[in-house]
Amino acid sequence: MTSTIRIQRGNTSRYVHTLRKHATQFRFSSTILTQDAHANTMRGCIFQATKHVSTSTRTAIENDPSTVKAAFRQRLSQERARALMGGGETRISKQHTRGSLAARERLSLLFDSNTFRELDTLKSHRCTEFGMEHQDIPGDGVVTGHGLVNGRIAYAFSQDFTVLGGSLSETHAQKICKIMDMALRIGAPVIGLNDSGGARIQEGVDSLAG
Repeated sequence: MTSTIRIQRGNTSRYVHTLRKHATQFRFSSTILTQDAHANTMRGCIFQATKHVSTSTRTAIENDPSTVKAAFRQRLSQERARALMGGGETRISKQHTRGSLAARERLSLLFDSNTFRELDTLKSHRCTEFGMEHQDIPGDGVVTGHGLVNGRIAYAFSQDFTVLGGSLSETHAQKICKIMDMALRIGAPVIGLNDSGGARIQEGVDSLAG
């Protein structure tokens, strides 16, 4: 229970009973709850009580399901935006300067308009060696999914050179193998758009696991 208690200088005695009643809840020392307590001392008690209640309230708000969901949706939106940018505007501009398209630009030209559905957009590598824990980009350098090409279902992967040179990692390979298995089950073709510097050496043999 949260109580609001006001203390005024020279009129402390009328509030002592209320303070003593809530002393256990607010963790007050009984030695300061006397008829002769000075108003400034009482204000200190109220400050500590308010601080304690505020901390409890803040914890309750942070654990509220609606607050958790809102934070999750915000984080999800941020990660999706990061994935769509690949290696960032600067590296995408370098691709254009060399006369090359970015991974998603190639797919948008390949598939019929608004039919491509991307898979594993936020999947990232698990490597923590050689500083790789600081180079975590959603998608891990390859865009995979399915859509329609001239009205027929097809699967495709497009390696993104702007993300670590499009290098092949364990999870990068897993994404490609996943769409190959999906295409095999329904007898659909797989189209691969390669733009890679090869295996990701930071992962060693793990990069060849796919």
